[in-house]
Amino acid sequence: MAHRGNVLVMKAFLRGFTLLELVMVMAVIAILATIAVPTMRVKFVRDQIVEAVKLTEIAKTPIALAWKAAHALPADNAAVGLPPADRIVNNWISSVDIEGGAIQVTFGNQADGAIRGKRLSFRPAVVDDAPVVPVAWVCGHAKVPQNMTVAGTDRTDLANNFLPLNCR
Repeated sequence: MAHRGNVLVMKAFLRGFTLLELVMVMAVIAILATIAVPTMRVKFVRDQIVEAVKLTEIAKTPIALAWKAAHALPADNAAVGLPPADRIVNNWISSVDIEGGAIQVTFGNQADGAIRGKRLSFRPAVVDDAPVVPVAWVCGHAKVPQNMTVAGTDRTDLANNFLPLNCR
């Protein structure tokens, strides 16, 4: 008799999951996915921005040199010997434009649709009476360093959740 009881237990074990159990597991997975996917997209877009803005380094150096040499910030791309804005591009940037010393980055090309056509500004912060002090760059809506004057206009129109932490 004891042997027969083990067979019943074994048959119950081999039956598998019920439909209700499978539906519950699928519901839990769906809820977790709806929570995780938007967060992953924000991180993906922010990573694109961080990678893309490395291109601004080609403009930062000549702007800083112009400030140090002439105590003035360049008005446009030509003033620092850079090509026109639409010629400074990469996978995620469609143009890099200098306006009164500020670098205006426009996203495009293969950038995520949430940032395509949007801008991010890098404004130079300087100490007016000490041109030997290096130029500090103010990204987006970030605060200006104490005792420094910022030049250019902040044209940043990216959503705050996409901005890197140093640009908020």
